[in-house]
Amino acid sequence: MKRQFMERKNCFRFLEALNLLICATGVALAQSASAPSETERALASAAQASAYARLIDPANGLTADDLVRYALEHNGELQAARQMIAEARGRLRQAGLKPNPILEASGTQAVNSPDNNQMIGIELPLELGGRRKARVAAAQREVEMKEAEVRDFERRLAAETRMKYADAIAAARNLKFTEDLLNLTRNSYRLIRARVELGKSAPLDQNLVWVELNKADAIRIGFESKAEVAMLELKKVAGLPPEETLRLRDEFGQARQPPPSREALRRAIESRPDLAALRAAEGLAAAQAEQARVEGKVDASIFANYQRMNFGYDIRGFNNAGALVPVTGIFHYATFGVRLTLPVRNKNQGLIEAAVAAEEAARNRREFAELVVRNEVAAAYARLERAQATEAIYRDRVREAAARNLDVLRQAYTLGQKTALDYIAEQQRFIGVETGYTDLLKERLDALIEIERAIGLPAVSTGRNIRTEN
Repeated sequence: MKRQFMERKNCFRFLEALNLLICATGVALAQSASAPSETERALASAAQASAYARLIDPANGLTADDLVRYALEHNGELQAARQMIAEARGRLRQAGLKPNPILEASGTQAVNSPDNNQMIGIELPLELGGRRKARVAAAQREVEMKEAEVRDFERRLAAETRMKYADAIAAARNLKFTEDLLNLTRNSYRLIRARVELGKSAPLDQNLVWVELNKADAIRIGFESKAEVAMLELKKVAGLPPEETLRLRDEFGQARQPPPSREALRRAIESRPDLAALRAAEGLAAAQAEQARVEGKVDASIFANYQRMNFGYDIRGFNNAGALVPVTGIFHYATFGVRLTLPVRNKNQGLIEAAVAAEEAARNRREFAELVVRNEVAAAYARLERAQATEAIYRDRVREAAARNLDVLRQAYTLGQKTALDYIAEQQRFIGVETGYTDLLKERLDALIEIERAIGLPAVSTGRNIRTEN
């Protein structure tokens, strides 16, 4: 009974397989009859102008340094940040100015008599105890902090521009590869179609390669979209209008080598702009604390007044000539003095306490930032080391072997020794190898950019102006 059941089951499987084979053959024949119009459209799509050529110009394209220079000149946020330096310098200039003298004038007129009194006086604040010096010191620390913050903005903007550049050229490389793959698949389809017409290959092989041709075209469209989006992101960071035509040089920075890690760490601690900004903030907090202490001490101002008094009585008296005249007189007074501000109740205790706390907080932020910088430098070098090792394996052992394997499979299929499925499978493996290698190239470039960002190297030196086309 069990044996009969197994025989019946195997019979059903055979019939099912036969039915699938008949259906597949019918579909292949039908599609081979209707495919030419669709195939011609696919071939026409493959024959379009290369999108890679619109993005990459190896001779005249822009390098990452060119775009960084442009970004440093045209980025709106950076320009606004630079105005903060101008604001701080204005406050520094204001802090160094001496206080203005105070001029006071007043007059008094009696309502029911001709008596009157006029007074004019001037007062000059002295700013004792080094008040102006403390104020200037605090303003100077603020200028240093703003300048360091702008340099740090430039450092981060340069790193972001380079990262976007790496994204764009990586997407463009994958796009070029898919365009080459599309041309290769198109040529393979023409070869298989000729073999089918000569009766040397089955129509199913033609249909399979036709499907792969359309898949390659879809992959190309996807990578073209990624490349265009990456270029728009790069334009946004650099400050370029989206309608500008931009071509890149496609440099993955193979010749760039960072300094030794020990030297890089020393340079990062000594000159990285964000650490300089934190040190300046610490100095600003200390200067503000000192300013609060100075302003809580005795201050003084000197003053001088002149007073003219016209005063008399409603009676008459004899003058020197013996004539009766009103008893009146004009009197002149000069007053000199010093006015002191005595810090008896308000000695700026609260401001001093707040400034001391701010100074301690700035010191803590600076010490923690130095620790973070050490870790960032170490992580960036570790990332670069692993990226270089992986790239070397792919470059020397994987890519060349994968290309040879694909070429051998193509020739074997041309000679009829391999099936179309074998060739398509090898082609898919080759796609994975090449796109993976692009990722490794980008990872290595990203690691180099991260090292430059972590060290705080100058963005770029002045160079040629970039050229764009409307």
